[in-house]
Amino acid sequence: MELSKLSPVAGSTQVGKRKGRGHGSGNGKTGGRGHTGQHARSGGKTRVGFEGGQMPLVRRVPKRGFINVYAKPLTAINLAALNRFEDGAVVDAAALIEKGIIHDCPNGLKVLANGTLTKKITVKAAAFSESAKEKIEQAGGKAEVV
Repeated sequence: MELSKLSPVAGSTQVGKRKGRGHGSGNGKTGGRGHTGQHARSGGKTRVGFEGGQMPLVRRVPKRGFINVYAKPLTAINLAALNRFEDGAVVDAAALIEKGIIHDCPNGLKVLANGTLTKKITVKAAAFSESAKEKIEQAGGKAEVV
């Protein structure tokens, strides 16, 4: 094998369409843009969600409540997943990533009460649901807010 003899896999590359090179090319005259209208013009692009001047769907639909655009969502984990750890273990986001239970935890961890906990462990997280905290303490463990 030599660098000068390398070539791409058959079918992986295509020659680009040559627009505006005569009607025999299939993309002559108007260059595939149709005759007139906004998209036929140079610079005639529209933003995502633009509906030609009609009131866009996102503005027509009613809104309810308050949405905090600056909120950083917590990574949720259920109690049932914590049974993979041994008794006396300290469980935090790094330990969960190491075990492969979660992939990443950019904004913090929240423990939810789905499932049962049978191990006596210390859990360190940004938030706990009330019932999750109770279940951890009933199993003999600790729930620490970090």
